[in-house]
Amino acid sequence: MGSSTKWATTISTISSSFYFLLIILQIPLFRVPCRTGICRAPLEVTAAHLIATELFPSVAVKAMLYPGAIAHAFFNHNAIPTYHNFQKSFSFASFNSAPLTFDDLQRLEVIAGSYLSVAGAFVCLIKPGRMSFFGTLLIIWGLAREMILRKSTNIYSGKAVYIHPAMSFALVFAFLSIRKDVRRIFRSSKSRPVMKAKLV
Repeated sequence: MGSSTKWATTISTISSSFYFLLIILQIPLFRVPCRTGICRAPLEVTAAHLIATELFPSVAVKAMLYPGAIAHAFFNHNAIPTYHNFQKSFSFASFNSAPLTFDDLQRLEVIAGSYLSVAGAFVCLIKPGRMSFFGTLLIIWGLAREMILRKSTNIYSGKAVYIHPAMSFALVFAFLSIRKDVRRIFRSSKSRPVMKAKLV
């Protein structure tokens, strides 16, 4: 019992950390049209909506986006921007302050899921919960619904809705970060051999 609890805690902690890195480093998980053009990560969708609706100071949003800018520069073999240069060069010209648009209403699941994913990524570092898992499911549901209903633009335009394979990793990490569910998996796997032994 003690070992299963320890393993569940370890798996939950590691999964929460990996999920946080996926979100904060803005690893591309999908492709969807948004206020900035094309968004590829939950943090980009959240940042676009926060700035456009003026719900959050732009300085704080830039601070959240900066780790992703470093990661993108590193993977693309570009010079890593300093925080000062990043604030100057990062343009929010396309973030026009406005309430929810028709496109936003069409993708409410993606926006709500992105908010939950970003918030869940930070909360999971302190206390793992189901927020990130529900957020990831909402994003997948919203994107899949739009793909099925063919509401996206032509795929050859580069603006079509698309779910990257990395989304499956985000879903697994989000699920494994829920400590209670991981414990249940361990308990059920231990109870099966006992049930088989009784039947024999």
